[in-house]
Amino acid sequence: MTTKTGVANAGNLIMTGVVLMLLGDLLFALNDAMGKWLVASFAVGQVLVIRSVGAFIVLGPMILRQGPMALFRVEQKGLQFIRVFMATVDVALFYAAVAYLPLADVMTFYMAGPIYIAALSHFFLGEKIGWRRWLAVLIGFAGVVIALRPSTAMLSLPSLFGLAGSLAFALSLVMSRYLRSTSDTTLVTWQTIAALITGIVLSVGHWQSATIVDWSGMLLLGIVATCAHLLITRSLKLAPASLLAPLQYTLLLWAIVLGYLFFNDIPDAQVIIGAAIIVVAGLFIFHRKNLKETVPAEAVPLDGH
Repeated sequence: MTTKTGVANAGNLIMTGVVLMLLGDLLFALNDAMGKWLVASFAVGQVLVIRSVGAFIVLGPMILRQGPMALFRVEQKGLQFIRVFMATVDVALFYAAVAYLPLADVMTFYMAGPIYIAALSHFFLGEKIGWRRWLAVLIGFAGVVIALRPSTAMLSLPSLFGLAGSLAFALSLVMSRYLRSTSDTTLVTWQTIAALITGIVLSVGHWQSATIVDWSGMLLLGIVATCAHLLITRSLKLAPASLLAPLQYTLLLWAIVLGYLFFNDIPDAQVIIGAAIIVVAGLFIFHRKNLKETVPAEAVPLDGH
């Protein structure tokens, strides 16, 4: 029998997860704007390398505290590899997309992430969704198709980068939720190492000289992105993925604001219509979510994690 104290504690965990997700999304929005500014002048590979070095400024003390060998004591190594691969594909494709497209356009594709997560959580996390939410998933995907501009964007490689990146992003979040007993430090460290290796490979023959400001910007990018990853990784351990996912829509608002302030980008009508459909569908999924059915006992993180 569930006690009032138990219900209150579960509610507090969920609220903490919500707050951490919102803070993580804000940092990701700053990360995205900084990344767009940097990839306009430097190759994606070079940005990934220095970004990863910056990430270890945050991760280094955490690895030492946890113990380096703990990085190798992980559950379900196959799923860990898939998660790291998806996270790396997400980052690389995102930067490749924003190098050519307005920030708000790319983020519109990424706003479909909660739609994908709702569907994936049904199959992989056991977070059941009913026919109304399945209908919302389909409507949300229709919004993606509208924003993608089928008549022209199907031939646009940057748009396909954004779409494929959003799918990888959704899969990486679902895997993070599934592997929630793995420490935050371990999860983020391995995806950072993978990004570093990918960056080294992609930067061969494309490395450029840079100013102190540019190097500092790339390092700061890594610090901001790592803090965002840590916040979101923790939030996914405290609350169900399908509940937190719609909070990602705040990224679209930040993308429009930052895109206008720093790049003078204004999304066109078709992107706005597609984004609106995606957001409405996602918010419906959020509205239909019954908290009492999605507070599993295992949502409480293990000590030391």
